[in-house]
Amino acid sequence: MVEIKEINYGSWGKCVQVTDGKLEFVATLDFGPRIIRFGKIGGENVFYEDIEKNITKEGMEKEFAEVYGEDLGVWYIRGGHRLWTSPEALPRSYYPDNEPVAYEKIENGIRLIPPAQRANNFQMEIEITMPEDNCVHLIHKITNTGLWPVEVAPWALSVLAKGGTEIVPVPTRNAGFLENRNLSLWTFTKMTDPRVTWGDKYITLKQDPSNGDAFKVGLRSQHGYAAYFNFGDVFVKYFDAPEGIKLPDHDCNFETYTCAHMLEMESIGELKNLQPGDTVTHSECWSYYENVPVPASEEEMDIFFKEYVEY
Repeated sequence: MVEIKEINYGSWGKCVQVTDGKLEFVATLDFGPRIIRFGKIGGENVFYEDIEKNITKEGMEKEFAEVYGEDLGVWYIRGGHRLWTSPEALPRSYYPDNEPVAYEKIENGIRLIPPAQRANNFQMEIEITMPEDNCVHLIHKITNTGLWPVEVAPWALSVLAKGGTEIVPVPTRNAGFLENRNLSLWTFTKMTDPRVTWGDKYITLKQDPSNGDAFKVGLRSQHGYAAYFNFGDVFVKYFDAPEGIKLPDHDCNFETYTCAHMLEMESIGELKNLQPGDTVTHSECWSYYENVPVPASEEEMDIFFKEYVEY
């Protein structure tokens, strides 16, 4: 049975906690929304919490005020899981979501509804449920509340705690004489970065608190999942990955970023021309497994994904 209650969580103020008795997630209500915590009850937080304000747009108060008004302030990462719009743009993607968030109780979970975004003219919404054992299901929605069409994709970013290792499967489909995979690399990304291993079937990326360089890579995932190993356990993020849809960033539906503070697993939905009143949606599912070591080879990675993910 799913239990829902309002709590004060850490330094984040008023939040809503949802638990099935084994796993829990906590969503902020004083700002956001952010799903600021996810994990087993009494266990470590899968997500990074930016209590020290390491990642912000402070110093850009004037620029944000010119677009959104002085009362909203600037954007803060805060951590956790959030919903953005892609392609990335400043200030559009970095909307200062500092207003209180409404929520509704629904079957097995909640629906988070922040105020509609000024100037951007987007209504964001995240529906989070726990419909079955070891499954948190999320539906991300973006509605165009403006008067003109706009082309955007829903972008779901999970900001993960320090010290873990991410494994991302690369496409393995047989395309004959044609290409079967693509990588998008950002200007700051070094192919020789020591945190990344470019395998034949998997990309492995380590979060290293001692490495201050930014690193980001994107691809069109065939599999629709990736895993992050930390604290002796593993977080699995599943996401919609349909064929035949338009995607941003040179055809990416999954991107990952790391720096000294955290690692992001980012899934992306359809890049769609939203007419006024239109909505685009994008779904994810999260699972969590205890006492799972980091696979040491691609053979062990095959075994892990067949045992825990591809069931």
